[in-house]
Amino acid sequence: MNRNNKTVGALGEDFAVSFLKRCGYRIIERNFRCRLGEIDIIAQEGNCLVFIEVKTRRSLRFGYPQEAVTLTKQAKLRRVAAYYLQRYKKRVPCRFDVLAVNIEEGTAKPELIRNAF
Repeated sequence: MNRNNKTVGALGEDFAVSFLKRCGYRIIERNFRCRLGEIDIIAQEGNCLVFIEVKTRRSLRFGYPQEAVTLTKQAKLRRVAAYYLQRYKKRVPCRFDVLAVNIEEGTAKPELIRNAF
C-alpha cells in the first residue's frame, strides 16, 4: 500500500468514527492489532459488540469499497475478533459490520452494512 492509499484509509477511518458516533455507536478501540491481524474499529451498539471493517475508495474504478472485504478477509477478521473476545474475556453478542466510504470530489459518502457477514 502506498502512502497516498494509507492517507486515504486514515481519512476514511477518521470519518467512519465520526459517522458511527452519530449513528449511536460507542467507540471502544481503533486499530486493534495482534499477531493474527487488525480490526479497524471495535464499538458497542446497545448490548452488542461490533467489529467494523472500514474500506475507503476515491473512485469506483476498482469496484465498490465493500467488495474488498473478501471471504479471506472475513475469515481473518473472525480470527482476530475471536482472539479479542478471549483476551478480554468478553461474553456478549457480537457482529461484523462493514463501513464503505466512497470519497468523490472531496465528499465522503458512507454506506453502513450492519451484520455484513
